[in-house]
Amino acid sequence: EKKYIGHCENLDTPSFKLVRGRNADPAAYLGIRFWQPTGIKMGVNDSRDSTPYWLVTSKRGQELTALLNR
Repeated sequence: EKKYIGHCENLDTPSFKLVRGRNADPAAYLGIRFWQPTGIKMGVNDSRDSTPYWLVTSKRGQELTALLNR
């Protein structure tokens, strides 16, 4: 449900590389395709879930974050 999605952030190529690499949280969910260089970081607002965020590749990250952050 949308109520469990926190703040979403559109990530360009350098930012996405950092978040999926050295700045990654081991508890995060990664739904990534390694050939796609950009994506979004979606916060998780669920006290029962220890996952801090989802990292998902997207070619249309700006549009997706605009919709999810409404």
